[in-house]
Amino acid sequence: MPVEGAPDPEELYPDVTTTEHHVPGAVGDPDVRILYYEPKNRATTSPALVWIHGGGYVLGTADSDEILCRRIATETGAVIASVDYRLAPETSAPGLVEDCYAALRWVHENAAELGVDPARVAVGGASAGGGLAACLAILARDRGEFPVGYQLLIYPMLDDRTSSSRDAHPYAGEFIWTPGDNRFGWASILGHEPGGDGVSPYTAAARVEDVTGLPATFISVGALDLFLEEDLDYARRLIAAGVATELHVYPGGYHAYDMVAEARVTNAYYRDFLGALNRAFNG
Repeated sequence: MPVEGAPDPEELYPDVTTTEHHVPGAVGDPDVRILYYEPKNRATTSPALVWIHGGGYVLGTADSDEILCRRIATETGAVIASVDYRLAPETSAPGLVEDCYAALRWVHENAAELGVDPARVAVGGASAGGGLAACLAILARDRGEFPVGYQLLIYPMLDDRTSSSRDAHPYAGEFIWTPGDNRFGWASILGHEPGGDGVSPYTAAARVEDVTGLPATFISVGALDLFLEEDLDYARRLIAAGVATELHVYPGGYHAYDMVAEARVTNAYYRDFLGALNRAFNG
C-alpha cells in the first residue's frame, strides 16, 4: 500500500506511462507480473532495462521501485520492465532467476512491437535485485538465447559465503542489512544453510567459475556495506577477464544509503549510475 505522505511517482515523473503485463514463466511455472515503464516522447527504437527489485530475496515488490523506474526512463529514454518475481522461502532457487529470465525473454521476443533495440537490452537491480541481475546475465550468456548488453549492479548480493563460511570486514554490516539478515536471506533462497559446496552461479553469481563473455558492468557499493568485499572481488574478476567494468565505492555508505534522498552520497550515486546507463545506451 502507498505510504502516507510519500511523493506521487506520477507527479515527480509525469512523462512516463505505466502498464502491467503478465508474461509466461518457465515451463511449469506461473506467469510473471511485469510493470512496464515507457517515456511518452521516446525515440522510435529505444534501449530497455530489465529491472529487479531488492529485498534480500524474501521481501519487496516491483511496485516499490516505481519512482526509481520512472526516473531512469525519464533520464535515459529507456523503457523499463520491472519484474515482480516470486520470493523465497515460498519459492526457492532457481525459481526467482527463472522469473527474471522470463522478463528478459518477453522483452526480446516482443522487441519489434515494443519498439526496443535488441542490441541495447540491459539488466539491473539493487541489493538482492543486483544479485539476481548478475545471475541473469550469467544465465543468458550460458543459454545463448537472448543477449544482454549491459549489467547495472547496485550494491549487489552476490555471495552466500559472506558471513556464513567467510567473515566480512569488521566495519561492515552494522546498518540496514546485517550478517544475521544475510544468512537468513541466503538460507531462504537456497533451501539450506549457505556457505557450503554445490551452490549454483545462477543463484549466487560469485560462484561462477568463468566470467569471460559477461556484459559490460557497472557496480557500486558503500564502504560500510556488508557486500563490499564480495562486490570488489567480483569487479576485480570481471576486469581481469577483460570485461569493461566501472566500479564505485562510496565512503561512509552503508547498505541502501540512497534511502536518504538528499544525502551527498545519494546524489553522487544517481549521477554515477545514470551517467553510466546513458553512456551504455546512447553512446
